This record gives sequence, structure tokens and C-alpha cells, in this order.
Amino acid sequence: MSGPRSLLIMPANREDMLAKAPSYGADALVFDLEDSVPIAEKPKARELAHEFIGKHKAASSMYVRVNALQTGMLKDDLEAIAIDGLDAIRLPKVDSAETVRMVDAMLTEIERKRGLPTGSIGIGPSLESAKGVWFAYEILSASPRINSVTAGTAQDGDLQTDLGYTWTAGGGEMLYIRSRIMLAARAAGVEHVLDGSYANIRDPEGLRICCEAARRLGYRGKSVIHPSQIETVNRIFRPTEQEIHYYRRIIEAFNAAVNRGSAATSVDGKLVDYAMVNMAKRVLAWAESLKQ
Repeated sequence: MSGPRSLLIMPANREDMLAKAPSYGADALVFDLEDSVPIAEKPKARELAHEFIGKHKAASSMYVRVNALQTGMLKDDLEAIAIDGLDAIRLPKVDSAETVRMVDAMLTEIERKRGLPTGSIGIGPSLESAKGVWFAYEILSASPRINSVTAGTAQDGDLQTDLGYTWTAGGGEMLYIRSRIMLAARAAGVEHVLDGSYANIRDPEGLRICCEAARRLGYRGKSVIHPSQIETVNRIFRPTEQEIHYYRRIIEAFNAAVNRGSAATSVDGKLVDYAMVNMAKRVLAWAESLKQ
């Protein structure tokens, strides 16, 4: 169940932002080579990201959002940043399994050349188009490197542009999108499902509502674009004290029932059997993983 809840995205060409990033308390840092970096600044961004990963690999979980395969810039991105200390790349605008397989092969070749364990660098696809969401299962089944997926739910982002819905913090218009990606991820064995960023850094209440909508569906984290968003995301994407207390009681009551020779009991009037105990163990394991 472990995995970063808050993933702070910053332009990799901004050395000042990179220097401050580890102090903000995000679970993971994401160095962006994609949309927040002007084309002329891409070489500088690659160099700075490479340098930062090398210096801080023991201190933080580190990811790089590379440019999409279709831009023609991905090979240069990977050559620069696929080094020891990089946890995974975040691969934007994925709309086919073939894209994932091609990137997997590119990473394998770089790992071989650099003496890195094969498969050590993960891939986290971002599904940001109608086609990407539709083929989510095929995409997420395309490589054992896939350790997370991000739903492209950001306001006014590529997915909203593609589909034309009216965005709200509550996300009713995105319910099917988020649900389809979640279902595909679980079917493909991908545990860590992330929500897209929240664009309005002056709207903490909207951020809370957006996080809670994703969390109810099983999402486990969210991209953040400003340090002020980290605390809210970290707090919402973890089991509450009430949940932890309830599920501990579930296990205690069930164990007592088993000792009496029964595989069923009740807690607060609710039936408890093996299925409910499995859910309790899942939530408690998630909570325990976030203590580290």
C-alpha cells in the first residue's frame, strides 16, 4: 500500500525551486521537463535534474516528468536523467500500450549501458486523453515497470480539452474517468493510483473537496504544484484515526469470534467475516506504510 501521497512538481530549469524543494515535506519530488519548461530551457532542465538526483538520491523519492514520446525529446530526456537514484519517470500523454513498450525498451538499454539493475526505473503513465482513458487496462498491463498511474484531472488540462466537460472541484463530471482508471489499474495489478494536480493554489477548500472525491474512489495521492497544498494532500490521503480505530476493532472482534469457533460476528451492528477482515488488514497496512 505504500507510495507517495503528495508529489511536488517543479520546473527542472528553476534551480532556486529545486534547492528549496526537499524542505517542504512532500512525499516525493517531481522534476518537470515537460509543460512548465520552455523548449529553449530543456537542456538546462535536464542538466539540473541530473545533478539534483545525483546529490539527493538518499534523501527523497525522486521522479522526473519527461516529455511525451511523440515530441521527439524523450530520448534526450532519458539519457540525461535515467541514473541511479531516479525512482521512476512520469510519462505524460500516454494513449497506447505500444508507447509504454517502446519507453520500457529505451530504459532497458540505458540501464544496461550504465550497469543499473534491469527494471530499476519505474514508469508512471499519465492518462490525459479520451484514448488514454479508454485503453487504460492495456496501457497499465504493458510493462512490469509500471508502478503508478495518474489521472489527468487537472482543470483546463489536456483531458478536459479533449472531452469538453465543465470542471468542478467535486468532480462529478470526472466520476467515470476516475473510476475507469481505478478499475483498470487494479485489474492490471497497479496499486498506486494518483489524481492530477489542483490548479488554484488560492482555493484550499476546493483542494480539500477535490482530494476527498478522489480518495473515496480509492486514489492514494495527488500531484501538487505549490508547497501550500502538501499538508492537505498528505492528511486526506491516509486513513483517519477513526478508520484505524474501527478496523482494529474489526480484527479484534473477528479473532475473538474465531476463538469461539465462529467465522462471523458483528461490530456496531455490521456483519464481520473474512471479507471484512481482509478490508481491515488492507487499511491498516496502508496506515502502517505511511509511518515510514
